[in-house]
Amino acid sequence: MVPVIAIFDIGKTNKKFFLFNEDYKIVEEQSVNFDEIEDEDGFACEDIIALRKWVIDTLSEYLANNTYDIKAVNFSTYGASFVHLNEQGNPVTPLYNYLKPYPEDIAEQFYSTYGSKESIALSTASPALGNLNSGLQLYSLKYHKPLLYQKVTVSLHFPQYLGFLISGHKYSDRTSIGCHTALWDFTKNGYHHWVTAEEIDKKLAPLFSSSKAMDVVYHGRPLKCGVGLHDSSAAFIPYIQNAGEPFLLISTGTWCISMNAFNDAPLTKEELEQDCLCYMTFEGSTVKSSRLFAGYAHEQVAKKLARHFNVAPDYFEKIAYDKALIKEEPKLKNLLDFDPASYSTYEEAYLNYIRHTVNAQVRSTNLVLNNKVKKIFVDGGFARNEAYMSLLAEAYPQVEVYAASVSQATAMGAAMAIHKDWNHLELPDNVVSTRRY
Repeated sequence: MVPVIAIFDIGKTNKKFFLFNEDYKIVEEQSVNFDEIEDEDGFACEDIIALRKWVIDTLSEYLANNTYDIKAVNFSTYGASFVHLNEQGNPVTPLYNYLKPYPEDIAEQFYSTYGSKESIALSTASPALGNLNSGLQLYSLKYHKPLLYQKVTVSLHFPQYLGFLISGHKYSDRTSIGCHTALWDFTKNGYHHWVTAEEIDKKLAPLFSSSKAMDVVYHGRPLKCGVGLHDSSAAFIPYIQNAGEPFLLISTGTWCISMNAFNDAPLTKEELEQDCLCYMTFEGSTVKSSRLFAGYAHEQVAKKLARHFNVAPDYFEKIAYDKALIKEEPKLKNLLDFDPASYSTYEEAYLNYIRHTVNAQVRSTNLVLNNKVKKIFVDGGFARNEAYMSLLAEAYPQVEVYAASVSQATAMGAAMAIHKDWNHLELPDNVVSTRRY
């Protein structure tokens, strides 16, 4: 039987299951979707019961069929989500959606008690984001729904809840706690004062290292079980393992996130105001990061251009980079405000829109870039955009700029995090495909 690791990679829409062999090649893959349900307030949320059944059934099925020798299992999920458990280990509440509006009176009470949004944000490296600050979900539950709160014996971030389903052990992990939760005080490397003052820490499980695995027996089979990781931190791991010198990763999707694990300078008030925050690596070090809503803006502007020039919405995929069409224009304050009317062709309009996008990207990336960085990697949608990559390389002549891709980076990162616990081979050094610009 082929030795493999099983990985559950849970996104907002797609829930994926992978088996990786010891060379980190995918040998099995499944993807499912579940319809959202509603919480007690009628807001859409994850169907945690359906998801739990799928995770348990899927792993049990692969263990039973004896096609593969499953050595280990690990998990990555989206962040800012808690599963609140009672004494029996069953969820007390729905898995609340982090997009749900935060109660204004509770927010006002919190900040009037523990300090301004700015001071809390500076110490926790978490811009004030309502329910996206998952720690404040617990605070809200305590004061907004106290009867439910009293039933909670432990609250696990989403990845650690999945780990608990297989291991039976309740743990917290730094990649979840250290990512815009408002729980972790980066200035003292421990829980923030408000967490202990409210005794929220008593609802949180002890920390367990994301780089280690637990020994468990599941359905009579010995397994190494990881504690699970926040997906942004997991996706960073293949780059950490493969890059030979300091680098910055621009992960592009709906958000374009510039991540620099080689910048340990504390966040400043100005950086926070410009949407900077910190993630934490699976080994517990800080990843200073900045965010730009450029992928979403690109999607909207591409539709606007398609309507204006009467072409297909994906016509931009055919556009080659032509430096002669680039104009010097005033800075665009908001990428969504781009007006195609002043351009005579789609090509000219699109390339100049990408120039504005890259200018905004450079402003965002520069907030976390430092002189340690020798290489910039870009992954995601913009890595396949010739104009974006060419203009970015022109903007950074002092460093090497690469379009990069990793097949299923988040899932692979979750597998690599516990490599030494299940895999007797050396970590491969070729999982990141790159093209220099």
